[in-house]
Amino acid sequence: MPMTSFANGKILATPGVIQIEGSGGGGLVPWAQLAGYATEDEIALSGFCTQANVKDFQLTSCGAQLNLYDRVEISFAKQNFDVDPLSLTLSQNIIGVKLRLYGDLLYSTWPQISLGIQHKSLGTPDIAYALGAEDDTGTDIYLAASKLHLGLLAGYNVLWNISTRYTQANEMGLLGFGGPGDESTLQAEVSVAVLLNKHLAVGTEYRMKPDNLGLEESNWKDVFVAWFPNKYVTVTLAYLDLGTIAAIPDQTGWYLSLSGSY
Repeated sequence: MPMTSFANGKILATPGVIQIEGSGGGGLVPWAQLAGYATEDEIALSGFCTQANVKDFQLTSCGAQLNLYDRVEISFAKQNFDVDPLSLTLSQNIIGVKLRLYGDLLYSTWPQISLGIQHKSLGTPDIAYALGAEDDTGTDIYLAASKLHLGLLAGYNVLWNISTRYTQANEMGLLGFGGPGDESTLQAEVSVAVLLNKHLAVGTEYRMKPDNLGLEESNWKDVFVAWFPNKYVTVTLAYLDLGTIAAIPDQTGWYLSLSGSY
């Protein structure tokens, strides 16, 4: 039996980056890949910090991930959300577990498929309750499928992911869970990335969201560039279009994330 080791086994850039809720994937959307470069006989430990700034809000999210033998990912993220118009900060903790059910991003004929859970606990519930939220904790469940196609677009490698999420979260949970217009239904999330070379990827994401509070909560979009100088460090820069947040429209801006893996 091979000896368990820390991870270096996968091809550069194939795990993606770290998502703002702490799971491996894109910036906005969890992918089927697990965080880090662990293969079936390795363990990977990863960490990240992300800063997102739009017109009236700022989000800081930091956390860590453990990949056990490319089968299970355990993650934690701490989010702080600064609301400039009200001069206050909202916070929540997110504990995630992702299980790879089938396949491999590159080597299997069909896409890699993973099932994930993100349990969210809002530490500052007063605003959420005032807006009509029903709870300050909630659990998202998602199923993700990812596939990397070699040379698909003019010789460039193309990666895509489709996720389906069951959620009651308002603005990802920062405004609580549920509400008078409860739409706790399945929400679609899509990502596409083109690998320009082994160190650089560009892509876009789209994430649907429910409008439980009747505040015209918008679907989220981004366009990103991810740089993988080596297997230990990743830097991601993205343009964000988050639409309307808490009835305040035109929330566009930028996102910068730094992650590392061992």
